[in-house]
Amino acid sequence: MPQTFRQFLDSYLEIWRTSSFEEMKALISIDYQAREITQNGILDYGYCESLEGWTQGFNFVKNKEAKWDIREIGIVSLGKDECMAILSGTILLDGQSPLPANLFFETFRFENNGWKQVRSYTETGVPVEHLNGLSINRTSVMTE
Repeated sequence: MPQTFRQFLDSYLEIWRTSSFEEMKALISIDYQAREITQNGILDYGYCESLEGWTQGFNFVKNKEAKWDIREIGIVSLGKDECMAILSGTILLDGQSPLPANLFFETFRFENNGWKQVRSYTETGVPVEHLNGLSINRTSVMTE
């Protein structure tokens, strides 16, 4: 029986929180496309650059004995086999968040009997306090 989007997203978030590179790599479509907005401008990238970014992030967290603080803000069904998860993420060092958060709009598509991340839009450098309590109505979540 195929995984619901809810089941998939819970698994995806756990893989992220545990910095499991090989498991994360398996969830990203080879056709993945992304845009990141930083203080220095706009960065567009694809699959290979995404893997490099995950490697750097996961290594940083492991080397600093830090933890990911990933929060689900909402889920939007984009169509029959596509959902967007809106997430915030930052890194905790000694239980504190010295870094600003990133706001992620992650799009996943059900293809070839599984969910794959196909697109991403990221706003970097968002003050953590600006995201506290932010949520989106989740009544239209694709769970079947």
